Amino acid sequence: MARPTKIAATTPARPVARSASPGRLSPGMACDTAFRIIARRHLAAVLAQHEGTCRGDPEGLHQIRIALTHLRSAIRFFSPMVDDALRPMVWAELKWLNSQLGMVRDLDVAIDRVLAEAGGELAVIAELRHWDEKRAESHRLLARALQSARYQRLVEQASAWIESGPWSTRRSKEAIRLRRCTLADHAAKRLAVWEKTLLRKARKLGKLDVEKRHKLRLLNKRLTYSIESLDDLFTGTSLEKQKSVLKQLRKAQRSLGQLNDDARGQTLAASLNEAVPEAGIRFLNHKREKKLLQTASKAYRKLDKAKPFRSSDLTPNADPED
Repeated sequence: MARPTKIAATTPARPVARSASPGRLSPGMACDTAFRIIARRHLAAVLAQHEGTCRGDPEGLHQIRIALTHLRSAIRFFSPMVDDALRPMVWAELKWLNSQLGMVRDLDVAIDRVLAEAGGELAVIAELRHWDEKRAESHRLLARALQSARYQRLVEQASAWIESGPWSTRRSKEAIRLRRCTLADHAAKRLAVWEKTLLRKARKLGKLDVEKRHKLRLLNKRLTYSIESLDDLFTGTSLEKQKSVLKQLRKAQRSLGQLNDDARGQTLAASLNEAVPEAGIRFLNHKREKKLLQTASKAYRKLDKAKPFRSSDLTPNADPED
């Protein structure tokens, strides 16, 4: 099958210039400094995959989506500190970029899934020709979006907002308190709340419909990516605890992700129903669905037995940064 059409990439936008600052997190660091470090990392990761994604590289597309989700999770993680007048605009543009990436990724995953199960069967490969044409078109549209003035503005505005948005200069006592709060204290409280919410919803996993299951997957991803972003803070015993927690979250994430891919595959098949009437059947497998739900439920039960992260787990050296 033909691979996506390649389109020459323009030079990607670069973040605005900034002053030198610490590149590594510490538990006593103020939250405003920590947010900048984490957000910069993920924005830089988005930019690093720009050229490959424009060329139609599926792995580049996958990695840019991961980086973008990390960035969006960081913004959520540090709310309400960063919830200023510009945040809705920045968020809307990041959401727009995510939607541009999402359609192409859904097609890549669905087509690869069908091809893997086809075992080289020519009839199936011919059946998917219309899907492949749709994928090539989607890749062309994505490349244009990534080379557009809107994307350039997104990068510049997001970078400027991260560095010196209104959130960073508000003078109310609450705003100052939120910025000065230590990363360890904020992270412990945030992770505990998010984990509690996730586990509460996960107890009803077997009864959730596709949409609610998708929302659970997003909660799982948000918690996972936030713990990953705090990697600098874990040492010794707390590092082992982090690895154990992430192991269960990733198990659940893989299962929920596969279930979501199946649901998206059925939706895509329905949209191409006239050209490929049998395609949707390939994404209906109740035995597979049951097994994936069991795997996710088991992971959540193990996670529920682990104690939530506390500030002491994140403070091997709790002296505040200057």
